[in-house]
Amino acid sequence: MRSLDEARDVCERHHPGLCGALSDISLAEREAPGGPVLGMFRKFGGPGLLVPAEFGGQGVDALAASRVVRAMSSYSPSLGAATTMHHYTTATLFSLAKRAGRLTPAQLDLLADIAPADLIVASGWAEGRPGANIVVPAATARATEGGYLVNGGKKPCSLARSMDLLTASVALPADGAQTLALLLVPAGSPGISVHRFWLSDVLAGAESHEVRLTDVFVPADMVIRTEPDAPDRLDDLQTTGFAWFEMLATSVYVGAAGNLVEQALTRGRGSVTDRLQAALQLESAVALVEGAARALDDGLAGDAAVSAVLVARYAAQQALREAADMAAELLGGIAFMRSPDIAYLIAAVRPLAYHPPSRTAMAEALVDYFAGRPLRLA
Repeated sequence: MRSLDEARDVCERHHPGLCGALSDISLAEREAPGGPVLGMFRKFGGPGLLVPAEFGGQGVDALAASRVVRAMSSYSPSLGAATTMHHYTTATLFSLAKRAGRLTPAQLDLLADIAPADLIVASGWAEGRPGANIVVPAATARATEGGYLVNGGKKPCSLARSMDLLTASVALPADGAQTLALLLVPAGSPGISVHRFWLSDVLAGAESHEVRLTDVFVPADMVIRTEPDAPDRLDDLQTTGFAWFEMLATSVYVGAAGNLVEQALTRGRGSVTDRLQAALQLESAVALVEGAARALDDGLAGDAAVSAVLVARYAAQQALREAADMAAELLGGIAFMRSPDIAYLIAAVRPLAYHPPSRTAMAEALVDYFAGRPLRLA
């Protein structure tokens, strides 16, 4: 399939041999808990994709990153889902590194190790808790000599067992109130523990478990503060991270659906008009994501960037369901019975709807934004 071949070519250019290595093992092996895909991601230099060249990485743009994630996800949705958390976090942190004084020398030194050492970064930012604002962190901190003691956690937290560095949002005490901050914490720090949380077979290879922090000491120079105008608004750190996350996360599911549509087109089953319909739905999702990526590359930022990627995500969400359903129907009942991969990929397309914020949670906020009011997150 042309668009998927193009994405795989980009992946091969930046991670030579990765696609071939993934295709050499079965989908069941790629998606299994404790499977080999995250080790392969590290082996083929995945952690440095979005790290700028001056920090030893490849420094690709948003469009190339979306294609790499889509290509990986066409082989292993679990790999795409897990590494999206690494990629959007590194993209966010290094975007801040470009701004004078935004990060401390100690923070920059830590980030400088990511690409050369192939360190994997997990994200403990927003959590999809029912009824909770996703901007509000689940972890809290109290001041102590030289820094903070942090308590709380994140569930699910992808890359929980493979991470070398954890980034976690936390509420910090400040002048009798609380402010939001981001912490940089080595995964081996005393007080960090991992507990099984993800029980579904779908995306089980992403290591999305619970990470708990119990009196974890974080030095003061490993804290990145935010200064939002209002508790439900986003500042520079959050808008950058949010836009990258939504764009890359959507790319994961475009890749998973692309695998199914590619099979349907290759086998030539059903009418040409039905095959076209499946391809049209998939290609519309590709265009939506790549349009959002190009906008980020062109400098779109702030509320405009967040709204643009949310529009792309929610529209793609519907298109991908229809593409996957039509492709599965075209492949037919015998193929469904003989290969567990088809049922798995149908299921693997669905979790895009579960990533925060959900379409229903953001309905009023987006309608208000389209009407000219500021964007506020639910």
